[in-house]
Amino acid sequence: MKEKLNIIVTGVGGQGVITAATLLGKTAVASNVNVLVSEVHGMAQRGGVVDCTVRMGNVHSPLLTRGSADVILSSEPVEALRQLDKVNDETVVITDVNPVIPSTVAVTGEKYPKIEEVFKELKKHCKLVTLDAHALAEQAGSVLTKNVVLLGALSALDILPFPKDLLLDTILKSFPEKYTSVNKKAFELGREAVLSQREA
Repeated sequence: MKEKLNIIVTGVGGQGVITAATLLGKTAVASNVNVLVSEVHGMAQRGGVVDCTVRMGNVHSPLLTRGSADVILSSEPVEALRQLDKVNDETVVITDVNPVIPSTVAVTGEKYPKIEEVFKELKKHCKLVTLDAHALAEQAGSVLTKNVVLLGALSALDILPFPKDLLLDTILKSFPEKYTSVNKKAFELGREAVLSQREA
C-alpha cells in the first residue's frame, strides 16, 4: 500500500457522493487504517455540486494540495473535469459517462460542454476510466445504487488499503437487508466494468 492514498469523490446532490465517501471511511476504520474524510457542498440539495475528500494512511489534514489526488471518483463527467487542479499524470479518474446538468448551469446560463470534449481534456492530464454507471445501476435493480457501482469500479484498481470484500461487506451492512442483493450486484457490475477494460 502507498504511504498515503488521496481520493476525491465528486458529483451532484442526490447521487450518493457523501454516502460513498462515508463508506470508504468506515471501511478504512474497520481495517485500522488512519482516515480523514471531509465534504464540501455547493448546494447540498439535489442538483448542487458535492465534493468529498477521503485521505488514508499517513495523513494529518483532510485538505489536498494541487496535483495530489490519486483517484477521482466522479458520478458526473464535468464534475470530474472541475477537479483538474488536483490531478497529475498518474491520477486515475473514474467517471460515469452520463451528464447531469447542475442547477447552477440553468441559473447562470453557462453552456454544458460536449461529453467527448470533456473526456478529451481529461485524457490530456490523467488516466481516464469511463463506465455507464447509471445503466449498470439499473441493471443491478435500482438507479440509486450508482454510487455502489462506482465503489465497485474503484475496488478494481487494487490500490485500496483493504480487501474489496471488506468494502463490499461494509456497504451491505450499511443498508437494510432488503437492499443486499441489489447492492452486491451493483458493486460486482462496477468492478467487472473496470476489470474488463484493464484486461482489454
